[in-house]
This record gives sequence, C-alpha cells and structure tokens, in this order.
Amino acid sequence: MKTDERMIAFGKRIRDVRRSKGISQEMLAEMAGIDRSYMGNIERGEKNVTLKKAYEICDALGIEIQELV
Repeated sequence: MKTDERMIAFGKRIRDVRRSKGISQEMLAEMAGIDRSYMGNIERGEKNVTLKKAYEICDALGIEIQELV
C-alpha cells in the first residue's frame, strides 16, 4: 500500500503529542493496548489505523481526536 501524506501527518501528530507529554513510544503503546512495533508503524504513517485504535490512542494521551486531525 502506498503511504498517504495524511497518514504520515496523523502519525507525526501522535508522536509530537506523545513527546510533549514525556511519554515513551513503548509506554503509549502499552497504555493504548497496541504492540510497540505497531505503534511505531502508526507514528511513521506506515499503517492505516482504525478509528477504534485512534480513539484508544487519544484516550491514552488524554486528548480529543480532533487534536490529531
């Protein structure tokens, strides 16, 4: 699957928020119930995350989904 610029931007936003909160990628993955390697794929825009997973990531970060799009 070709990488979509929107997926890359979404993943970068997750990474930026995560870093601003001082959370490691491994910790965020654990908090969101996602495998760490899959979390890395999401942050790099390599995986098309489901809406359910997006909400789980938002819950783990303590933000609203609007902050990621």
